[in-house]
Amino acid sequence: MSYVVIYLHGFLSSPQSQKARQTLEYVKANYPDLPIEIPQLANYPNDAQAIIEQLIAEHKGKKLRFIGSSLGGFFSTFMVEKYSGKAVLINPAVRPFELLVDFLGEHINPNTQQPFLLENKHIEELRQLDTPSLKPTSDYWILLQTADETLDYRQAETKYQNYKLSIEQGGNHSFLDFQRFLPDIFRFLLQD
Repeated sequence: MSYVVIYLHGFLSSPQSQKARQTLEYVKANYPDLPIEIPQLANYPNDAQAIIEQLIAEHKGKKLRFIGSSLGGFFSTFMVEKYSGKAVLINPAVRPFELLVDFLGEHINPNTQQPFLLENKHIEELRQLDTPSLKPTSDYWILLQTADETLDYRQAETKYQNYKLSIEQGGNHSFLDFQRFLPDIFRFLLQD
């Protein structure tokens, strides 16, 4: 059985983010036959979920592997719990429905220039994707940096305490020097 890797970016990010580009370049250089998907996620949770689940359907029969950054880590967790697979989560959002309340209102996605209105119903959509408990058979590796200026790394440390954790002092929300982890990330994702 073959694999597909699905990279999920964070809120107000895009497939052109530095981590997404580094991941794609690494795969092209080291695993040229490995299918990798880096979708532009919608600004609204239900729409983003539909995009991800469409990709999963397109790769039916393949082993699902996710790399999720920030809000993409939240989506990755939901997908692993629903469909199985493995995920590497980079400074993942644990309770984005609490954090994004501060972002209610009008925005322009800086990557797509698309205007959108974040409303309470979208916060509720996120709440519906929450995974308060994780299956013991799930397989995660969590990369955290303690100086994340956006998220409290301790939330992820607590939620994923029964899984592989790599916690670095310092850093930031983008996860400084992410590319140095790529060889180990793909070794982890591509082992059964």
